[in-house]
Formats: sequence, C-alpha cells, structure tokens
Amino acid sequence: MKPSLHEWAAALAPAALLAAAAALAALLLAATLSPDERAALAALLAPRATLLLLAAVLLAVAGGVWMRWAWHRFGAAPGRIAELLPVLLAGEPGRELEPRGGAGSRALAAAINTLLHERAAWRADVEARVQEASRLVEQEKSRLAALMAELTQSVVVCNLDGRILLYNGRARLQFRALSPAPAIGGAEYLGIGRSIYAVFDRALVAHALEMVQQRLQRGVPHPSAQFVTATRGGQLLRVQLAPVREHEAGPLAGFVLMLDNITRDFAEESERDRRLHEHTEAGRASLANLQAAVELSEDPALDAPTAARLQGVIRDEVKALGRRIGELAHYTTETQRTRWPLEDMQGADFVAAALRRIEALHRCRTAAAEVDPTLWLRLDSFSLIQALVFLAGRVVDEYGVKLVQLRLQRAGERAQLDLAWIGPGVSTETAVAWETEAMHIDGEASALTVRDVVQRHGGAFWFERERVRAEAFFRFLLPLADAAEPLDSGLIARRESRPEFYDFDLFQTREMALEMAERSLAELAYTVFDTETTGLEPSAGDEILQIGATRIVAGKLRRHESFEQLVDPQRSIPARTTAIHGISQDMVVGQPTIREVLPAFHAFVQDTVLVAHNAAFDLRFFELKERATGVSFDLPVLDTLLLSQLLHPNQDGHSLEAIAERLGVTVLGRHTALGDAIVTAEVFLKMLPLLQARGIRTLGQALEASRQSALAKLAY
Repeated sequence: MKPSLHEWAAALAPAALLAAAAALAALLLAATLSPDERAALAALLAPRATLLLLAAVLLAVAGGVWMRWAWHRFGAAPGRIAELLPVLLAGEPGRELEPRGGAGSRALAAAINTLLHERAAWRADVEARVQEASRLVEQEKSRLAALMAELTQSVVVCNLDGRILLYNGRARLQFRALSPAPAIGGAEYLGIGRSIYAVFDRALVAHALEMVQQRLQRGVPHPSAQFVTATRGGQLLRVQLAPVREHEAGPLAGFVLMLDNITRDFAEESERDRRLHEHTEAGRASLANLQAAVELSEDPALDAPTAARLQGVIRDEVKALGRRIGELAHYTTETQRTRWPLEDMQGADFVAAALRRIEALHRCRTAAAEVDPTLWLRLDSFSLIQALVFLAGRVVDEYGVKLVQLRLQRAGERAQLDLAWIGPGVSTETAVAWETEAMHIDGEASALTVRDVVQRHGGAFWFERERVRAEAFFRFLLPLADAAEPLDSGLIARRESRPEFYDFDLFQTREMALEMAERSLAELAYTVFDTETTGLEPSAGDEILQIGATRIVAGKLRRHESFEQLVDPQRSIPARTTAIHGISQDMVVGQPTIREVLPAFHAFVQDTVLVAHNAAFDLRFFELKERATGVSFDLPVLDTLLLSQLLHPNQDGHSLEAIAERLGVTVLGRHTALGDAIVTAEVFLKMLPLLQARGIRTLGQALEASRQSALAKLAY
C-alpha cells in the first residue's frame, strides 16, 4: 500500500524533532562557553561535521522507520478495527476480527469477537422466530409460483406504475420471441422492476385500467379488459388485463397481463379469408357462365357448331370449378395438418394415453413394453394418437390381432416408437395404402393421413417383420424435446417447471418525481456488468470479447435476469489473454459483432444504474464504439473499486478478490464476464449498508463521494 501524506509526515517528524533538539542544545551550550572555548570546540568538531551529520540522519531515519512501524502496529489498529467492524456486523455470522497490534488492540479485538458471537446467537434466535412466522406466507408464494409455472399462457404481474413484479417462464420465452435480436439474448424487455411500457403503449394500458375500474365501481365481481396491440418487432399480441387489489374490497395495487401471440393466427386467418373470397368470386363467375351456357343449349333452334361451343364452355367451366374446389380442399387439409403446435410431453405419459385410447375403441388387449421413462417427446399428441388408433384398428379388424404393444426407446437423436403385435404381417402394398389413405376412426373421417402426421413431426415411418419372434410392427421416428430449440414467435413451448422471477415487495413502490440522483440507493435498480477483452488498451485496438451482466432490483440479486454474449472481435486473440479468460479464437468465430451486441446490451440496461469494478476500463471500450453502434451509455455509474477505497482507506488491497474476501463473498467463475459481474453484484450488495452507515444514502451522494477518490482520475 502506498504511504499517505500523513504517514510521510509521521516518518519525518523524528528527524525534524532531532534537528530542532540538536540546534537548541548547541545554542544553550554556546551560551555557556567563553569565546576561546567556543573556538576550541569549533576546531574540534569541524573535521568531524560530516560524520556527525551522517549519524544524525541515520538516527532520524531509524526513528522515522520505528515510528511508522509503531503507528501501523499500535496507532492504526483501532482504525482498522473500526473499518472492519461494520463489515462484520453486516456480514454473515461467525466471522471474527483478527487480533493484531499491541496487547490493548488484541484485547479489544477479543472483546469485540465475544460480543459478535453473542450477537450472532441472538440474531439466530430472532431469525428462527421470523422464519417460523413467515413460513405460511412463503408457502402461499410458492403455491402461486408453482401455479404460474404450469400455466400455458404468458403471465406478467405489474404494479400501478407498470413495473414488473412477477412473470412466468412462458412469458420469458414470449418476450424473447418479441425481441428484435432473440439470438443475442432477447431479455431487453422483461425483468423484475422493468417497465412494461417498453413493450406496450402506456395510453393503451391506462385505457384498459380505466375500463376495469369502471366495472369495479359497477360491482362486477371479476372485471377484465382485452385489447390487441402490435409490438415494435411487428408481432401481434392479444392481451387480457385483470386487476390486483390490496384486499377484497380495497383499491387497485396493480394488474395482471395474460398474453397470447396471435401473429400467426392472424396471418392464417387473413390468408384463409383471402382464399375464400377469391374462390367465392371465381365460383360465382363460373356458375354464371354455366347457367348462361345451359340456358342457351336448351334452345331448339340452336345450330350444331354453337351447341358444340356451348358444351366446350360448360366442360371448361366445370373443370375450372373442380380445380378451384380441389385447391381449396388441399389448402384446408394442409391447414388442418399444421394447425396444432408441437409440445413437449413425457414419452411414458404419451404411451399410456395411446394404449387407453386403442383399448377403448377396438376392444383389444394392450401393453407397454420397453418404454424409456426418461424420454420427452416433441409432438402433436392428438394427431399421433389418431394415427396409432387408426393403424391398430386396421390390424385388429383385418388380421384378428388380440394384443397390441407399444415400445418407446431412444434411437440416436430421435425417439423410436413401435406399434407391435404377434401374428401375421402386412404386405408392403397394404402398409403403403394404410399410410396414404385418409384415416377413419370410430366412424369419423379425418382429412389427415398417417403420412401427413409423420411429415408434421419431421419424422419417418415404415413397416418391419421380425421372423424369429413372429412379430410385426410399424415404426415411427419422432423428435425428442430439446430445450435449446430456437423459438418461433407463434410457437412458444414450456421449458421450466418453476419460476423464480417474483418480488411481491415491489407492490409498495411508486414512481418518484425526484431526479435519480436524489433517490435512495436501496430503491434503485442496477445492472452490474463486466467485459472480457483481447487486451488492456482499448485506444490501441483491443476489442471486447464478451459482455456479461446481471440485475439488482429491490435490494436482491436477480441471477436469472442476466445478459451473457460472446462477441466476434474481428481480430486475433493473443494467447496471453486467452490464458486468463479462456476465450479462444474458435469460440468467437460466427458470433455476432459488437455492432449487434452493444445495442442489445444498451436496451438491457435501460432505466438502471450501471455498476462495475474499475468501470472506467469497460466504459472506455463502449465509448469507442458509440459512432459504430449508434448507442451511448449515459446512465449513472457506480464503481466498486472507488467505493471500496472510500469505505476502507486503511485496508491493504482493493482488487475484486481482496474486496470479496474482506466482505465475505465467495468468488466463483472468475475471469468470465458473467461470473465477475455476479461477484461484483454480491460485493455491491454488501457495500450498501456500509455506505448508509457512513451517511451516503442517495445516488448523488455516492457519485460525489466516488469523485473524491484519487483512483477516479484513472484514464484508459
């Protein structure tokens, strides 16, 4: 640690005192001597003046070194204890002060450790009582969270200011599909504490809320409002808004939005209407021509050539009408074939449902054999069960089979589903005929064939016979459920069983009229970020390789609301930097460039305060890309490096590792952008109560205090 000015003054003080004492002693001695004695003394000391000066300097230096050592060991010890004590009080129980310094300081540390142990025991007792008292409330929250997770609809809960309090996994996928850059992250619009008005027009939501309030005043028990809106990305959403009340008869506390993406439905309906109108108009014209031709052909005075021409007109119009009807029938079949989205379903559940359906309709015995319970399928369960029921019915009716089995196993990257039986096989011609004919099930005809169903799943289908076991079977190859499958704006599939994205405390927040600088640090939303780069010189051509960020809202770290993206630097990565962060050239090939990533990150951080460790370094990279990307990061910035120096000026280090160790934060994932961002966020959360204890309660106060640090003058 670099010595401060007061430490240099303390070290030089002995030399100054020694010089002053020597000068005073020389003056007093000279006053008691006669002129001859003074001359003799001068003659005695003059040749030895250099030696005496050197001895005085050495004595002064030794005294200064001893004084500095004594100050650090004895004088500064209480100051270090005073700095670390708030950290221990705000941190996890069980941490102690390290006894350092003299006997008095060690005794003081021991006494403080005893008090800390007593306080920890008292806090543990209080926390146990609080946890018991809040257990029922947490159960209700968990039940609500579980219910939200199982919904197939996107649900977002907001307070009256439009700040998001809760959302389920389906909503996260839905908003990612709405993003203009879903491949980069797609989390710009959704997050605890973010404004829903980034997606919806404020006036539209306000109008819906007004309608709900009017219905509440009229005594409607469960009022709601519905509207359709277009997003910036061109998607159409159908939104149902329902109120959230503080209690049964109380005022509004917020609202619930239930979202459906109807972009595809709207396009299909528009296309269906267009085709129907087109065929109706063309059919009307054909019928008119037919009617006219028939009426003319009934004229007995009609000559043969004219009658032949009329018959030709009739034939042509009938053919055209038949062709149009065929096209409409084909379009209807294709629409029905692709009507239902593929959904994730556990394979064992699907097999059980199919066997129950076969047994109920065909009065035969069924069995499940060799079913892998770990497989999840991605399928349209209704149409696939129809295909199995149809094939089982043909086998039972035409070959008298008494037992039908279903097998389900993994086959490489797909699932293998067999409809098997013991007995006679099916000829190739018969299997092809069954595959291509329209399915008839329980007396009802379907427009689909088995081949249509297989093509709908992007799979394969064939018939086989195992002669050794006298077994025959139809085999389907089907897609497995894949959580990493790209999202489609109209087909959002459920991926998670439980949401972790809620904070009911935010119901108490309201938009403040004050400027952000005057707002409390505890109520602000933060984006904590970090970058990995090709080197340490942004102005000399180094580039960003990765950006990682996480959010802090309402004093809580939201780990699942994160941003993490590799960046193609469009230049080589030095081996020395790869050894630090592990990002190699192969990892960034094909990744988006900074022109794509930085605007997406800019949208992610909107309406928040930026937090980083040594933020000037990262922001310099952003600043150099402003012209190329068209975005500017003009949000307030807090730096944990500067805040650490402000809070603990007597401590030895202010690196991220040193601060984390001092504050009791476990360091994981170091030198990855998201890992460092999470560590920085945990460090910052530990700092907030320490800043408050120092009287730094608002963002403006924290920024002003940071500016006073000598490290704030660093430039890159």
